[in-house]
Amino acid sequence: MQTEPMEDGSLVARTKEGSMITDEELAVSLVIRMIKEGKVTSITGKDIPIQADSVCVHGDGEKALAFVQKIRAVLEKEEIEIVSVENLG
Repeated sequence: MQTEPMEDGSLVARTKEGSMITDEELAVSLVIRMIKEGKVTSITGKDIPIQADSVCVHGDGEKALAFVQKIRAVLEKEEIEIVSVENLG
């Protein structure tokens, strides 16, 4: 699932306790917040600003494809434009 950010915006190592968000609904809501509000909550609980131009999902999880489909469905419902990486900017 999603990895929590540090206060500097970098990702917390997957091996660190609390680094992974395994609740799909929470992870999707955090993606939407990141896009709409330009904020993420660090592992320490501090809100930090972020500009989200893309969303990366690790494909090594058994539910990765279903999770991506769920994210896409929510992005479409929220009327957030989805474009290919080549068309960013």
